Amino acid sequence: MFRGANAINLDAKGRLAMPARYRDRLVELCAGQLVATIALEERCLWIYPMPAWEAVEAQLRKAPNLNPAVKRLNRLLIGNANEIELDSNGRFVVPPLLREHAGLDKKVMLVGQLDKFELWSEDAWEATTAGYLDQEQSLGELPDVLQTLSL
Repeated sequence: MFRGANAINLDAKGRLAMPARYRDRLVELCAGQLVATIALEERCLWIYPMPAWEAVEAQLRKAPNLNPAVKRLNRLLIGNANEIELDSNGRFVVPPLLREHAGLDKKVMLVGQLDKFELWSEDAWEATTAGYLDQEQSLGELPDVLQTLSL
């Protein structure tokens, strides 16, 4: 389980160091094998440990690929997926096309999202968070499974 927002610097080669608090878990869970792809609704990246990504692929494999929505989803998620690996120093390279898509430069935010991470430019993360906080107090219509969520 991954949680929390982490400010990190991306170096000139597009590498970033995975925060130490996640490294052991990632080595244990997937031997440092990750998959990065574009997020569907925001200009950020999704980074999955390999087992979580394989579960996503298994779900997509079951979907009817002639359905236009499924085809779009496959092209966006699978077509932009890149395998990445933590090196011996706990760093990984964010592929150039993915960096460009998410507008990543030196300052980035790695945000834990339970079974995956989101990787944002720091400016985009701050603007998105501020936008959420500026909205009305209501979260909107929550799915039934979250109606009894205690916060």
